This record gives sequence, C-alpha cells and structure tokens, in this order.
Amino acid sequence: QVQPVESGGGLVQAGGSLRLSCTTSGRTSAEYIMAWFRQAPGKEREFVAAINWSSGLTYYLDSVKGRFTISRDNARNTVYLQMNSLKPEDTAVYYCAARRGSLIYRIIGEYNNWGQGTQVTVSS
Repeated sequence: QVQPVESGGGLVQAGGSLRLSCTTSGRTSAEYIMAWFRQAPGKEREFVAAINWSSGLTYYLDSVKGRFTISRDNARNTVYLQMNSLKPEDTAVYYCAARRGSLIYRIIGEYNNWGQGTQVTVSS
C-alpha cells in the first residue's frame, strides 16, 4: 500500500507560485496513479491533477491547465505539483492520493490511499 505524505503548502500572494511535494512509501513495481485533490472551506473535495507513475501521462482540471504542472521523480518516490499564477480561488487544503492501476479517474472514491493534506492560502 502506498502511503502519501504532502508538504510544501503555505501563504502566497496572488500571481505567486508554490510547489507541493507528495512523498510515498510502500510503492512496489505495480502501476499507480498519483493525484492531487483540493478542498476549499465549505466546498466539496475536487480533483486537480493526476499522473500515471509509469507512463507519465497527466490529466488536469480545466481551471488549472496552463498554470499547474504535475510531475514525478522516481528516484525520490515523490510527486510534485508546481502551481504558478496562483489565484485566491486556489486557496484550499491540497491532498495527495494514490490508486493502483493504469487509468486516471477524477472520482474521489477511486483512490484508496490519502495523505493528511497541506494548506495553500492565496491572498489577493
């Protein structure tokens, strides 16, 4: 079982950048999808981006395309979310999640393993 641990959140002004990291333990040679979700106060958790660990195939929420980039470092067992041109509406707790398999899903229930989350606050 892959266990994600997030880091890298913080406070940034609108237009700024942050890089979130998701370090995993327990990963084997099996295929995994790693994803980032976020949950803003009073809102449901939503899909942000995902990557197929083996192929590098990625998928993004429309509102973050061109601003966020998901990537992985196999040697460090780490997935990153580079967030540029941040907006106040990006403010949320960001969660890293993992699912075994090769298909990317945007559905929360498809992901079995979750990190504790890291807070991202974008001030206007």
